[in-house]
Amino acid sequence: MLTCLIVEDEPLAADVIQDYISQVPFLTLAGRCPDALTALDFLRNNHVDVVFLDIHLPGLKGLDFLKTLKNPPAVILTTAYHQYAVESYELNVVDYLLKPIDFKRFLEAVNKLTEPKQALGKVISIHADRKTILIPLEEILFIESQKEYIRIQTLTGIYTTKYSLTKFEEDLGTANFMRVHRSFIVGLRYIKAFNTQEIDVPGKSIPIGINYQKQVLEQLNRGISPTY
Repeated sequence: MLTCLIVEDEPLAADVIQDYISQVPFLTLAGRCPDALTALDFLRNNHVDVVFLDIHLPGLKGLDFLKTLKNPPAVILTTAYHQYAVESYELNVVDYLLKPIDFKRFLEAVNKLTEPKQALGKVISIHADRKTILIPLEEILFIESQKEYIRIQTLTGIYTTKYSLTKFEEDLGTANFMRVHRSFIVGLRYIKAFNTQEIDVPGKSIPIGINYQKQVLEQLNRGISPTY
């Protein structure tokens, strides 16, 4: 059983998370806090396995609060804003939930709490800056073709290497990535919004190529479920 703390200043949002927790057999609610300072005091006096942390808290913001914790419990961020995704993953959060949070997406996040952690997950190697660099697939937001080179945008940095985008697409596989333009491949887990013309990932809007539009929109409208 994992004990949970909700840190959320909006009562209705906290009620939703509390209701979801009550429906999951391996979760139990330890408490609710309306701000970071109250949560800090709670953590000092209570055992907590996972914190559902809102980013936009009154006073000390959620990410700033997280940075103050020396040995934080597992953290699942909740927010109405997608632009903090990159910074949050750099803090090793378990997941990043966009409000309004549906129960299916909540389950996907909490199921990660019970998955065994591996020292090295699925990675791809590239040559850049006279080094062989190992890039975890789950950290890739998108890949952009730049003539005979590709630019790989990850949660922690940008890497440029001499590579064919088509060959790189073959090496990545299609379970977790999608070609959306002759010059772009996107990581499915980071798609936050889309329309008929473009796809939004944290920090960038990526065009959908006219030749890819039908296939891309069909897949996105069916829903996406990355497997890593």
